Amino acid sequence: MEKLVRNARELFNVRITGLQAVALMTYEKELLEWNQKINLTAIRDADSIRTKHFLDSFSCVLAWQATPPASLIDVGTGAGFPGIPLKILYPALKLTLVESVGKKAKFCEHIINVLKLEQAQVIKARAEDVGQDPSHRGKYDWATARAVASLNILSEYLLPLVKVGGAIVAQKGTNAPTEIEMAKKAAKMLGGKWRELISVKLPDVSEERYLAIADKVSATPKNYPRKAGIPAKQSL
Repeated sequence: MEKLVRNARELFNVRITGLQAVALMTYEKELLEWNQKINLTAIRDADSIRTKHFLDSFSCVLAWQATPPASLIDVGTGAGFPGIPLKILYPALKLTLVESVGKKAKFCEHIINVLKLEQAQVIKARAEDVGQDPSHRGKYDWATARAVASLNILSEYLLPLVKVGGAIVAQKGTNAPTEIEMAKKAAKMLGGKWRELISVKLPDVSEERYLAIADKVSATPKNYPRKAGIPAKQSL
C-alpha cells in the first residue's frame, strides 16, 4: 500500500490519508474474496488491483485538476471502478454507480455498506434507461466510464446524464486518438464537444492509456439516448 500512496502522489498529486488507505485495503480484501466465488474482474492479485484498478481510477483527477466534482455518475462501473476509489478520495462526492449485471451491482452495494460510504448509490439498470430517467438526466457535474464502449457509443450513454456546463471523462486505451475523431459528430448531436485527450502513464503497465474529455455545451435532444441496445448496434 505504501507504493500505491507514493505513486498516487507522484503521478496525480493525490494524497491518501491513513483512513483512506485502510478503506482501500478493505476494498481490495473484499474484491479478492468475492472474486473467488463470482467473476468480478480478471485482475486477481493485490499488486495488479492497486495499479490497474486503484491507481488507474485515481488518474481521473487529471480531468478536473484542482476542482473535484460535487456529483459523479459512473456508468458500467463493474466492481466499482473508477467511482468507488474516487469516492474514497473525495468523501463529500455525491456518487451514483450504474451497473446492469446483478452480481456486480450487488458487490458495489456491499462495498458501499462495508465502507459506510454516504451519498453513494447503485442503480442496476442499462445506461440508456438511466439517461431517460428524469431523476438522473442532466443532474450530474461529471459522468465517467471505463472500458465500456467506443467513444461514439459512450457519448450517447454519458452526455445525457450531465448538466450543461458539466463534462464527461472516458478512460480509454490505445485506440483513443482514432475514436475521438470518429466521435466528434456524435458528441455534437448530443450537446457535447470533445475538449482534450490526456495521456496516462501507470507504473509497470506498457499499454497506452488515455482520458478522453468532452464538455456538455448544450442540452441533449429528448430522443437521446435511444432505447437500450440500439446505441451499440447503430452508433451515431
